Amino acid sequence: MELHQLRYVLAVAKTGNFSRAAEQCHVSQPSLSQQIIKLEVELGERLFDRLKRQVKITPQGELFLRRASRVLEELDAAKREAKDASELLRGTATIGVLPTIAPYLLPVVMVQFMKKYPGVEIVVQEDTTERLLGLLLRCEIDFALASDTRPDVRFGSRELFTEELFLAVPPAHPLTRKKRVHVSDLENEKFIVMREGHCLGDQVLNFCERRDLHPHISFRSAQLETIQALVQTGLGISLIPAMATQSKRRPQPVYRSFAPPRPARKIIATWLKQRPPGRASMELMKMISTRFGKVGAA
Repeated sequence: MELHQLRYVLAVAKTGNFSRAAEQCHVSQPSLSQQIIKLEVELGERLFDRLKRQVKITPQGELFLRRASRVLEELDAAKREAKDASELLRGTATIGVLPTIAPYLLPVVMVQFMKKYPGVEIVVQEDTTERLLGLLLRCEIDFALASDTRPDVRFGSRELFTEELFLAVPPAHPLTRKKRVHVSDLENEKFIVMREGHCLGDQVLNFCERRDLHPHISFRSAQLETIQALVQTGLGISLIPAMATQSKRRPQPVYRSFAPPRPARKIIATWLKQRPPGRASMELMKMISTRFGKVGAA
């Protein structure tokens, strides 16, 4: 059974005439008749009674026509929705985001995206990198915003931007008098870092280990804002991503850059190779790269 056969049946039923139906469908009358006969043979039922002056649909044809009409209506609706999605007039993009990225990146980008594409819905899930990759494997999200995941042949990725990690210190700390901080300045400091399982915590500790610094960790937290609040009250120091330093929260820690080589993290979009991102997702990635590439450069 072919879709064009369903269209031919519908046209004959509407016009009551094979010739007019053929004109409407832009095919020859013999071709249209042959296709309907072929369909009738396949179904084992006559769909039309061919009379001298007219064509009448049979009771079996009436039943078939109801279903065929629904199929064609659904197909046309699917085509319209696909066209709308390709032009970003409507649709949904489901993304996963790290908690150390979401509150600083999403509000800015979402406002810009929704102004440009008001018919597209964005659904957000926040979680750790490991769990986001699990959501990708289960096809529960379209792509994830993460921080430089380990190579895995199952996933594709695109680097969106790189951002510097700043040293956050309490306002009265002696290091506030320095324009640039060296790793050796941190030897006896207490560190406040992300809880285990959060990649930012691992990145901070790796930065320290590569420079033979063995930090004394006094606190761990799952929330970057909590870490900044603890730093601000004088309970320790931490390394904070550039986007988080631009929070309007007051009071804030004091932020200082490291002397080169400065610590940084890459922000990437990653997806399941077998399920590439759609146009809405690609447009969202482009906006993120454009907007936050400037922050990373700064």
